[in-house]
Amino acid sequence: MHEIIFNIFSNFPKPLATFLIAAVPVTELRAALPLAYKVYHLSAFYSWLFSVLGTFFAMILVVYLLDPIANLLSKYFKFFKKFFEWLFEHTRKHHGKKMEMYEEWALFILAATPVPLLGGLTGALAAFVFGTSKKKALPLLLLGTMVSGLIVLGITIYF
Repeated sequence: MHEIIFNIFSNFPKPLATFLIAAVPVTELRAALPLAYKVYHLSAFYSWLFSVLGTFFAMILVVYLLDPIANLLSKYFKFFKKFFEWLFEHTRKHHGKKMEMYEEWALFILAATPVPLLGGLTGALAAFVFGTSKKKALPLLLLGTMVSGLIVLGITIYF
């Protein structure tokens, strides 16, 4: 999967390719940053910067667009209404206590964790599901993504 995404962006300027690969949910900055540093030979700072910005851009889209899209789909399609009701109920039931315990900082923790199935977009989805205000969610998501980028950069440089 990663190879396909890398090939799609092979003719783009390297900083833009890094940004766009980081904005893809499957790759995020976990794949974009090492690619930028090791393959595109961008500096450590630019590899980190364009990767963080790409992932944060995708998170902004999720935070701002998922609610209106979910409402629109739920309004016109019974299946989506039931799906989103199930999703909210299931997620709040299984993860609500963690969200109560850590409050909005749970978004930071999710965004700062650079492992598959966690990360910035998972944090943005959690902000949507738990109804966290954009004003609180976005700074914590950005900070978490910056930390995640530093972790991935450190691992990339070391190995």
